[in-house]
Amino acid sequence: MFVILRREVPNDHAAIFAVHTAAFARPDGGDVPEAKLVDALRDDGDVIPALSLVALINKEVVGHVVCSRASIDACPSVGLGPLGVLPTYQRRGVGQALMHGVLAAADALDEQAVVFLGDPGYYRRFGFQLARPLGILPIDPRWAEHLQVRPLHAWDGSLHGTFHYATAFDGLWRLERS
Repeated sequence: MFVILRREVPNDHAAIFAVHTAAFARPDGGDVPEAKLVDALRDDGDVIPALSLVALINKEVVGHVVCSRASIDACPSVGLGPLGVLPTYQRRGVGQALMHGVLAAADALDEQAVVFLGDPGYYRRFGFQLARPLGILPIDPRWAEHLQVRPLHAWDGSLHGTFHYATAFDGLWRLERS
């Protein structure tokens, strides 16, 4: 299996929506907020174009990752997510390739760090660390054990404060609380 990563283009939008719909499918068949989130991030202008990557196998979009503009208090930051892979290609290295690709691209853009909410046991392999010991706090205290930071080469340790994802994430958090 040969995976090619590239930046998303407008013609990819429907395939990206389908990837996230399948990757985050709900058992009840209901709407998939992660799929709508990507569109909302684009609509709000918060997607960082160089950090919205698709994974292609035989010219088919089989995975996608996006980073959006976020903040740590008043300082610009980068929030990662969602990252989705079509179920038939999961556990075959596509997600890993997307993660390595987006982190390398963020590093090349001289971003200080990428912040992500996920399983620390899994994402440690990509260099993520718990955010709290680095002085970065979640807006919701329940996220403290899952908010992580991946320091990049430009990291100088000066970023401290509360992490805020782009505003499009607010709709996702409301759905998860209900």
